[in-house]
Amino acid sequence: MTQITFDPCLCPLCGQPNACAMASGDAASAGPCWCTRVHFGADLLAQVPEAARNRSCICQRCATTEPVTGD
Repeated sequence: MTQITFDPCLCPLCGQPNACAMASGDAASAGPCWCTRVHFGADLLAQVPEAARNRSCICQRCATTEPVTGD
């Protein structure tokens, strides 16, 4: 079985830095991370790969970008 690895400091959706204070170890000095004050919708959370769920934070860009849908 192949184990999928991920970096908790990177967004599991776009692969860019997620600026999560908890993942980077800055939570103690900087206070709560921005991600603790945001609601992540079920549709967005469903896009996170299983291996990264509850282990890697979605970045602010992905959390605030509305999905583009066709008409």
